[in-house]
Amino acid sequence: MNIKRINEILKNKEKCDVFYEDKPVWIQELNSNMATVGFIDGSGDKNVCVEDLYENRMGY
Repeated sequence: MNIKRINEILKNKEKCDVFYEDKPVWIQELNSNMATVGFIDGSGDKNVCVEDLYENRMGY
């Protein structure tokens, strides 16, 4: 994923399916090329590289 897309998601009120290592996450914060994400399953937060995030575009 790129920084521009993450900024769009953060400004957007609609739900976006974002994943990190096949786990659904929500983006909490963006800082340069790092993003703080929270895992939907409640397993905590993590700082990850923006490039390691991806969207589910297949509609699963």
